[in-house]
Amino acid sequence: MLTNLIKYFSSSLLSVFLTFTLIIFFTVCSYDDETESRQIKNPNIVFIFVDDMGYGDVGAYNENSKIPTPHIDGLAEEGIRFMDAHSPGALCHPSRYGLLTGRYPFRTDVTVWPDEPLIEEGRMTIGSVLQTGGYHTSMVGKWHLGFDESQARDRVVDSESLYGNREAYREYDPDQILPGGPADRGFDTFFGIRASTDIAPYFYIRGDRVVTPPTDKIEENLSGGHWEYNQGEFWRGGGIAPDLKLIDVTPRFTDEAIKVIEEHHNEGSSSPLMLYLAYPSPHTPWLPVEEFEGVSGAGMYGDFMAMVDAEVGRVLDALERAGMSEETLVVFTSDNGPVWHDKDRERYGHDSSGGLRGMKGDAFEGGHRVPFIVRWPGVVEPGRVTGQTISFTDLLATFAEIVDKDLPENAGEDSFSILPVLTGSQPEMEAIRPPVVMSTLGRGVRAIQDREWKFIEGLGSGGRTQPAHIDPVPGGPEGQLYNLEEDLAETNNLWFDHPEEVDRLLQLLNEYDQKERSRP
Repeated sequence: MLTNLIKYFSSSLLSVFLTFTLIIFFTVCSYDDETESRQIKNPNIVFIFVDDMGYGDVGAYNENSKIPTPHIDGLAEEGIRFMDAHSPGALCHPSRYGLLTGRYPFRTDVTVWPDEPLIEEGRMTIGSVLQTGGYHTSMVGKWHLGFDESQARDRVVDSESLYGNREAYREYDPDQILPGGPADRGFDTFFGIRASTDIAPYFYIRGDRVVTPPTDKIEENLSGGHWEYNQGEFWRGGGIAPDLKLIDVTPRFTDEAIKVIEEHHNEGSSSPLMLYLAYPSPHTPWLPVEEFEGVSGAGMYGDFMAMVDAEVGRVLDALERAGMSEETLVVFTSDNGPVWHDKDRERYGHDSSGGLRGMKGDAFEGGHRVPFIVRWPGVVEPGRVTGQTISFTDLLATFAEIVDKDLPENAGEDSFSILPVLTGSQPEMEAIRPPVVMSTLGRGVRAIQDREWKFIEGLGSGGRTQPAHIDPVPGGPEGQLYNLEEDLAETNNLWFDHPEEVDRLLQLLNEYDQKERSRP
């Protein structure tokens, strides 16, 4: 009898223990699922966009880089590193158009930006889709997508000294309104400049108003050589505001970004924050402050890039001080490739393009393949690397999915959510999106990439690398086809070796044209 009692109680205790264990297990699993869901929904978002930085400048992408980038490298260690991310345009304003609208820039006339807004009124942007999701949206930095400047007056000057930029000496009234910019395209607040820090006139804008008109004059500086070379302390001449010094612009934007973060924290807002920080550096003029002179092995450019990394670090520190790091999705990337020539590689032993062919403006990989890093605590597994092919245009659909919004038919025509890649639910061998398209500006050359296969509709770089254009010869190739898995440096044109791939990718590109979209 005693034995039976012992067996009974032992069995009962075991059942209780197993039941209790299962309850704890499923409760923890349920909590983890709820926590992950809560983390994915409405995180703060900080998007850091640098200008003209190469694929090989960051240590996380190039162990032989001569430039110290500890803060950007830290983001890669704490997040996911995309090895095959692309700008939809190999120049400043086309890439920004694709980023904000989720639409390939070849679908519009991006050359109108000096005179009118490039993004038409009513078009959804990454800012406006997050606004509808309850976000407070702020932009700091370089816009370069045009304003309505019809109220500004052109000052008649010697056009030769402006290199064709007639807007360089425009006159603005104090507090003049500039419609069509960030304040009208999805951002609650804006502080920045109209274009690059080498394109006059130079003045700050807050919201939709000129802070101080460019009443002073600055002479062009050709210390980097002819303006098409675009290196060194190069800038174009024109009007400049008395309160703006070119060397101060990058640090000033960091200050403004930190102010946005601190105000959002101090106000205790229940709305999540979206901050789009668009640095105009390391684009020319290369102006490292004294503290960073000589810190790199890549000359003035490398020193300036090291300074940019430190500015990124200041922003990340501000998130940490505000206690926002754990609830913030941080994206870091560059708008296109660098301006880095063969003689620069030879002189410094630094390959800004990281083994890729070409540079800014080119259809070659060096023109549009860029570092792309995402840190998202609790969602993105630290230290991950992915080979998924993505485009800047994908941010619109990604942010829309994060706030649980469907894209309307007339928005994000070329945007596909990469959220499954970030969460780790997307199989690495299954493409997250259809083939991506990249375009150059000057000659309008496009390239389309489907995983390992890349097709360029023409011969030459299509941009800065010479020769930019080559006329086909009878019996010769009419374009370029490369297998990027075997030939990332694009040295072996397989046009005649794989005609089926040429036909397939050309047909797909034509379909994108005819349907005016790639998203179904």
